[in-house]
Amino acid sequence: MWGALEDGALDRIVVVSPHFDDAALGAAHVIGPHPACTVVTVMGGRPDVYPTEVSEWDAAGGFQAGDDIVAVRREEDGEAMALLGAGTEWLEFVDHQYVEPVRRPAPADVAPVLERAVRDIGPTAVFLPMGLANPDHGLTHAAGLLVRDALAAGPDAPLWFAYEDAGYKHLPGLLAWRISTLFRRGLWPTPSVVPMQVDMAAKRAAIACYASQVAALEREHLLAERLDANVPEQYWRLDPPPEGWEALSSLDDPDAR
Repeated sequence: MWGALEDGALDRIVVVSPHFDDAALGAAHVIGPHPACTVVTVMGGRPDVYPTEVSEWDAAGGFQAGDDIVAVRREEDGEAMALLGAGTEWLEFVDHQYVEPVRRPAPADVAPVLERAVRDIGPTAVFLPMGLANPDHGLTHAAGLLVRDALAAGPDAPLWFAYEDAGYKHLPGLLAWRISTLFRRGLWPTPSVVPMQVDMAAKRAAIACYASQVAALEREHLLAERLDANVPEQYWRLDPPPEGWEALSSLDDPDAR
């Protein structure tokens, strides 16, 4: 029975997305068949002032200096999530490419805002990104774990999962590294039996809505190649170890002796 979910576990889902496109790229198959789903995008805010010079990523999408890039991306996100049948909520934190490193928020800054959003929705399950490679992904993951800690003792605490960041999960060692950090934290990430609908046509259609990002995703993430390969989505449940299993956290591999 390991990995199976309780009845009602996915009645109301929150998928936490670092950027506008990440939920569609990494969790479309769980969003689509569960209509009571809200995608909360953490880096959904406008910068006070856009950089004078357009970034390579934004230039690949056809943007020029003076364009309101976030406004366009919000429209794209609304269209994509409507196709998948999900609601949207955009937090006002800003994509790292528009903010100097010293001014970027910390997980402790993001967590209270994300917690309020999650509490207001009242989900039965929350899906976080694994938080790989990109600083916004790492920030979203860390803030999400703080929210999990805050809600864990409540009577209606949701189940928590992590989905694999599309593209970044293929970078050597990064997914294994994240699993190891969660393991050492006392949250044993375990592949879960999450009912999903593997509808590649719907996933492709949703991703295509992010027209201003497709060219950069093709160039830097081999988007078409990954879609053609039908790379699977995987959802890892984040729970403490079963009672009596805790000692495994400190054991070396006996086969390596």
